[in-house]
Amino acid sequence: MAELVEFRVPTGSARTLLVWGLEPDPMLEHSLFSVFSAFGPLYSLRARRNAAVAGPGCSAVVRFYSAGDASRAQRACNGQRLFQKAPVKVCVCTKQTQGVQQPVLALSSTKCQELANHYLGFNGWSSRIITLQNVSGLDEENSKELGKTPQRPSVKFLCAVEVTVPSHGVCSRGVALGEAEVEGTEGPLEFLTATRRAQKLAVGKALSSSFQKILLVVLESGKVAVEYNSCQEEPTDLLTEEELKGLIEVNELSLAQFDLDEEVLSDLSLEDELLSWEVP
Repeated sequence: MAELVEFRVPTGSARTLLVWGLEPDPMLEHSLFSVFSAFGPLYSLRARRNAAVAGPGCSAVVRFYSAGDASRAQRACNGQRLFQKAPVKVCVCTKQTQGVQQPVLALSSTKCQELANHYLGFNGWSSRIITLQNVSGLDEENSKELGKTPQRPSVKFLCAVEVTVPSHGVCSRGVALGEAEVEGTEGPLEFLTATRRAQKLAVGKALSSSFQKILLVVLESGKVAVEYNSCQEEPTDLLTEEELKGLIEVNELSLAQFDLDEEVLSDLSLEDELLSWEVP
C-alpha cells in the first residue's frame, strides 16, 4: 500500500496524535521529539500543562507528515513508559471540528528542504536560482499613473527557482515575489537591509512553489517514488529560461500573481484542539 506525501501543511486526523499522562519536565518537548521522530519526520510538536479541570500532568499534540508514520508511532508508544515512570496514553485524532474547512497551505522553504532531505537524501535533489531580478518601482509607476498616493518605499524582487530530482527524472519550477519595506530613515543601510530581506523572501517562496509540484509516493516497503504534479502547473512553467529572465519586460506583468503565501501556522490553542477530538 502506498501513501502520498505532499510539500504542504499536513491535514486530516490520521496524521495527528494526542499524548496523555505526561509528567512535567523542562525537557519534555525535546524528549517527545526524540521518541516520535524515530518513526518519521514531524511537522509540529507541542506540549503544555493540562487545564485545572483535566487534573495534574501534561499532554501533547504530535503531527506527522505521514499517516502511516503516525499509526506506527501510536501502536508502539501507547501504554509505554517511554522516558518517564508512568505509562502514557497515545491515540490518533478521531474527530475534527465540524463545519470548518481547513485551507491547504504550502510548507515554508525550510520545511520543504527538511522533508526532501528525509525522503530523498541530502544528495537526492538539487535546486538552483534561474533568475532573481529587482522589480521595485513598477507598482509605484502604476500608482502615479492612476493618481494614487505613493505608499512607504519598499524593495521587490522576482525570483524563479528550479528543483530537480535526477534519479526520478523530475524537474519543477517556481516563481515568486518577495517584498520588504524600507524602515527607519530610508538611508543606504536601510535600503540594503530591505534588499536582503526581499531577496531572501523571494528565493524562499520560489523554492516552496517549486516543491508544490512534486509528489512523494511512499511505498509500504519504505521506498519512495517521485512524480510531477501537472495539476499545479502555471503559465510560467512553459517558458524557456530566456523568456523567464525577460518576464519583467512585459508591460502587462501583474506582480500580484506571484505573491504566493508561505506556510501559516494555526493560532488555535492546545485546549481548542483537544476539545475537537474524541479520546477512546
